[in-house]
Amino acid sequence: MQLYYTPGTISIAVAITLEEAGLDYTPVKVDFAEAEQIKAPYLAKNPKGRVPTLEVQGQLLTETGALLDYIAASAPQAGLVPANPLDAARMRSVMYYVASTMHVNHAHKMRGSRWADQQSSHDDMTAKVPQTMAASAQYIEDHALQGPFVMGDTLSLADPYLFVTCNWLKGDGVDPANYPRISAFMAAMEGRASVKAVRANGMLP
Repeated sequence: MQLYYTPGTISIAVAITLEEAGLDYTPVKVDFAEAEQIKAPYLAKNPKGRVPTLEVQGQLLTETGALLDYIAASAPQAGLVPANPLDAARMRSVMYYVASTMHVNHAHKMRGSRWADQQSSHDDMTAKVPQTMAASAQYIEDHALQGPFVMGDTLSLADPYLFVTCNWLKGDGVDPANYPRISAFMAAMEGRASVKAVRANGMLP
């Protein structure tokens, strides 16, 4: 497997999950500073021009949630998806909130051109980010964490996803120290061998 990633982006959730699953993979850096994500060689792999992309036996997979589900299905012994269907649905509800709301809130800071053309609109979206990310942090604090992790004492697919987005909070003007459950969650994740491995590889700033 080859994982196409960019440091600090949501693609790192896939790297952490691969580490948790014990699956071998080769990380391939996509340099956003050089706009590699929108140049022909990478667009041939992911026409959306985004990361992550996971190449498996000649097949190209995209979208973080889909990649995480693939990893969990490929390594069932890792127990990354709860066996109880209701618990699995709750886990995915957190994942989908992170994907559809928290990640989008963050993207308004630097990716305003996805939604508007005028610079004044981009500036307005950027100015709103501390408020919307704080609202997301409060939701996570109050409703998403059942213990050290999303599902309590057991790590699941939701945790690497949430961990990466919570790493963005400080840069988005939100102090994680104001959220005790998030702070405990981040500390628990930092203690994982998977997170230490991706940090050692320079994948997390």
